Amino acid sequence: MLFQIFKLIDLALVIYSYALIIYILMSWFPGARESAFGEFLGNICEPYLEPFRRLIPPIGGMLDLSPIVGIFVLHFARQGLQPLYEFLLKVV
Repeated sequence: MLFQIFKLIDLALVIYSYALIIYILMSWFPGARESAFGEFLGNICEPYLEPFRRLIPPIGGMLDLSPIVGIFVLHFARQGLQPLYEFLLKVV
């Protein structure tokens, strides 16, 4: 049961990372973020990115590094779960 929970959390982090990447790439195409899919991604990605934007303001008003930092944080979260998952494999 606990293994499935860890796998589900890991899968959710992977899917969210891809959602962030897609959301970032949509900024390169005019009107993409105004579509229904773009608004959906904005609703799930912007609340996560907002704290990073407060810490790291856009450089020159154009270059926003907060999504990159956000993706790194998700990656490190996944890496942090890995030792716990391996420990559970040894215990059970």
